[in-house]
Amino acid sequence: MPPVPNEGDILPPIQLVSKEPPDIENLLKLNPRIKTHANAVPSAITKKAKKHWKRNEDKAENLKCNSCSPLYKNFDDIKHTTLSERAALKESARCLKCVDAPCQKSCPTQLDVKSFIGSISNKNYYGSAKAILSDNPLGLTCGMVCPTSDLCVGGCNLDASEEGPINIGGLQHFAVEMFKKMKIAQVLPPDVPSPLPESFKAKIGLIGCGPASISAGTFLGRLGYNNVTIFEKEDYVGGLNTSELPAYRLPYDVINFEIDLMKDLGVKIEHGRALQTDDLTLEGMRNDGFAAAFIGIGNPEPKTIPIFEGLTEENGYYTSKGFLPKVARASKAGMCACKSELPEIYGSVIVLGAGDTAFDCATSALRCGAKRVFVIFRKGFINIRAVPEEAELAKQEKCEFIPFMSPQDVVMKNGRVAGMKFFRTEQDDDGKWIEDPEQMSKLKCDFVISAFGSGLYSSKIKEAMMPLEMNRWGTPEVDTLKMTTSEPWVFCGGDLAGVAETAVEAVNDGKIAAWSMHRYLQSLHNVHIDETPKLPKFYTEIDAVDLSVHVCGIKFLNPYGLASAPPATTCGMIRRGFEAGWGFAVTKTYGLDKDIVTNVAPRIVRGTTSGHNYGPGQGAFLNIELISEKTAAYWIQGVIELKKDFPKHVIIASIMCSYSKEDWQELALMAQTSGPDALELNLSCPHGMGERGMGLACGQDPDMVKNICKWVKEVSKIPVFAKLTPNVTNIVKIARAAQDGGADGVTAINTVSGLMGLNAKGNAWPSIGSEKKTTYGGVSGNAVKPMALKAVSSIAKNLPGFPILGTGGIDSADVCWQFLMTGASVMQISSAIQNQDFTVIDDYITGLKTLLYMQTLEGVDEWDGQSPPTARTYKGKPVIDLQSALGRNIPNFGPFAREKAAALANMKKTEDLLDDKYKPVPNRPANKQRMMTPKVEAVIGRALDRIGTFNDLDNKQHVIALIDPEMCINCGKCYMTCNDTGYQAIEFDEITHIPKVKESSCTGCTLCYSVCPVIECIQMVPREGLYIPKRGIDLGDDWKPRLPDIQVRK
Repeated sequence: MPPVPNEGDILPPIQLVSKEPPDIENLLKLNPRIKTHANAVPSAITKKAKKHWKRNEDKAENLKCNSCSPLYKNFDDIKHTTLSERAALKESARCLKCVDAPCQKSCPTQLDVKSFIGSISNKNYYGSAKAILSDNPLGLTCGMVCPTSDLCVGGCNLDASEEGPINIGGLQHFAVEMFKKMKIAQVLPPDVPSPLPESFKAKIGLIGCGPASISAGTFLGRLGYNNVTIFEKEDYVGGLNTSELPAYRLPYDVINFEIDLMKDLGVKIEHGRALQTDDLTLEGMRNDGFAAAFIGIGNPEPKTIPIFEGLTEENGYYTSKGFLPKVARASKAGMCACKSELPEIYGSVIVLGAGDTAFDCATSALRCGAKRVFVIFRKGFINIRAVPEEAELAKQEKCEFIPFMSPQDVVMKNGRVAGMKFFRTEQDDDGKWIEDPEQMSKLKCDFVISAFGSGLYSSKIKEAMMPLEMNRWGTPEVDTLKMTTSEPWVFCGGDLAGVAETAVEAVNDGKIAAWSMHRYLQSLHNVHIDETPKLPKFYTEIDAVDLSVHVCGIKFLNPYGLASAPPATTCGMIRRGFEAGWGFAVTKTYGLDKDIVTNVAPRIVRGTTSGHNYGPGQGAFLNIELISEKTAAYWIQGVIELKKDFPKHVIIASIMCSYSKEDWQELALMAQTSGPDALELNLSCPHGMGERGMGLACGQDPDMVKNICKWVKEVSKIPVFAKLTPNVTNIVKIARAAQDGGADGVTAINTVSGLMGLNAKGNAWPSIGSEKKTTYGGVSGNAVKPMALKAVSSIAKNLPGFPILGTGGIDSADVCWQFLMTGASVMQISSAIQNQDFTVIDDYITGLKTLLYMQTLEGVDEWDGQSPPTARTYKGKPVIDLQSALGRNIPNFGPFAREKAAALANMKKTEDLLDDKYKPVPNRPANKQRMMTPKVEAVIGRALDRIGTFNDLDNKQHVIALIDPEMCINCGKCYMTCNDTGYQAIEFDEITHIPKVKESSCTGCTLCYSVCPVIECIQMVPREGLYIPKRGIDLGDDWKPRLPDIQVRK
């Protein structure tokens, strides 16, 4: 008995277990609480506070002195379109994948935009890159530099919605970047003639290694031509993309990658060769045996105006073609062997022009040391020729825009540029632009950069192109629909041809020219080639992977099939599915004529399992559709026709009867007359049919399942699969009953019975008739995937070797892979097609081929499928480690962001931009496979030994959370979920909003990881030492475990 306290003794406070201790109360001080009254804070305080939290530009800061250049030597990626994997997955999920998509029609190379974006959303990055590179060999370059707002994005139908158009360029960049990291070589398409005819051995010369020639060379290589050479005058490749696009828009390793893909096809490059009278001439090439030539040299010389005559760079005057290549050589490591220095720019710089190049000059000047940059142009803001993205970047970097100014004279002082004089321009009533000498302005400067465009003026080059016919601008006369010239064997594209104004248009010129060259070269051998281009797609070894799989003696071309559901409503739809590439189909379930049905309407509705999501990408559907309304005779005739036209495709006839031996045997015999490869017994339809004594009414009873399978097997000469319902307590018992009845396998699972939701009036959807009645329907789609995976794995573990046709939420190759590893052999799909169309099969096929191929590919051991280890990024850009310079972790807002920017600027000042560490990582030699690609069968059931009971799990191997403060966006989601649904193990700094895990309190529950919006910002790492649970009240000394092998005292 405890001692009785004396009067005056200070008693220790009693700690209530239902109340948080002081240390937790302190930790919870920022945790959300319900408001009890209106907030009232003086605006003077808010004005000061908002500066602390501000992430966007602070206008007040712009009013301060701008005498330094924080961008000096900073050529890091600045593109607003760059995406991390997290952002790419979210953005691609927004895409509607429209029919007759305007985005594709607006792309010069006609990229299948909806296809490559759909593949990204399914984490099939190779499939996405394949779609891109098939149409655009410079897909990575164009993903970075395309003026998408004027092209594909300009046609995006989502621009008609509040959320705005898709970031197509960023997604294109992301997809090809992911493929680049795989280091897989391009190979010749499978239909290249072998042995190669003489007509494909023609000598072909491409002049200039810019985007047009790289494109033409790639497509000629894919067609099978084996003697293609590109002649380039410079010691680098890529043309203007390399020399005039700054590194912060297009790094050199991108060009290097695309060149390597071209070289994979055998295309050669010779440097130091130029189109001019003392080197390469068309007549000389003809005499040297070249059967065809392509001119893609661009417009090599700058346009200028008389007031700059005689001025040089020493005087402080640059043209864009003099300035930008110097910047490139000094900032693009690996571009050339030189050790160039950035142009020495200081003070004020005037850039003349309003095109993309002018703004590249302006932003580059800041990185060369300019303190102030003025972009001056003749017309108004609404007449700026540059795409909005370019002009906006210059504005963000504090370049000043001065419109309505026409340059008149250069002010010189001590032999250097000191300023310029301008007349104001105005537009008269006829729309003509005129200069007003009475409105004269004078602006001081230290440098002038003119960006008036470019042209072809060199007589040496023009003479080298003889005998081509020239147009009134002094460039070759080109048929821009075929890229042909006056000489049948000479072709032309890019800037020089007169249509291309962007890299992607130059790429398309090369693409069109390649087909015209192919037609011409084959005609020399009397081989007719159709005028409509049929250029080969992009291929790698991945595309040769065999996806066939055998189940019950049946060969499936691939493991993807149309489920017995809306996609198989008619035989015509099944035909279209086979034409698209689906390996098999299960007919819509049909019965005897006496059991014919009529559906209600509405009957198929979107789900609510993923919130208020409208449009495609539904996480679930609910349907109250019955079996087929069509007769058995229709299906029998249709299957006969389909098997005749598609003998290698598998057709499974889905049938349903009531619990009657005679009916089942009659229908089974009838179905077999059409020649299907197997029968599927629908014992699982969860609505409507059960009330008629069919479907679910039979499938929930093991004895009935066993008997029905037995009855059908007695009359069936082909494999029989029982389609199982998940609406039972133990699906394994039902599967075992089917096996005992002689079924050759099972389909798991059918839809899950459910009620999707009600509106405020109590009406469900779908609601039928004026009475607004409904019934429990079948839930399908991604929402039922966890139940389907559990069912498949449970059956596979308990009935080893028993074939399973998987279905339920399969919407990508990634998910198919999961079903294969848990024991399914082939997959039936419906909801994913309902969300899109039959063409999703192309993505599923390339995705699965890639997953199989990468199983034995070197260099990707740490990848998760097609996802490389998560890079440390912030807003899509690599995290720059400033912790050592700052001595602490700080966030990216307010004064902390300015502190980081200052530290970064100081670090960049002394940086060697051409250091070896910045050189491109070699893309070749490509990664090789360690062994042959595994067959699909090798994957089936691979994960089963890691799926078991809870008691199989080791409760002594624990993890804890680790938060990366540099990737953190300071939202506090981890803090809130840990506080209100976890273990109060995360501290949240009220000044920096940086969360920190208290290791002693973290139990490794992983809630924080689950709600964090940034991939791998939180990682679960092994705990050091043994996990000691906090029991609240300690166990007594006399505690005895009931299960000593699995219970832990501490």
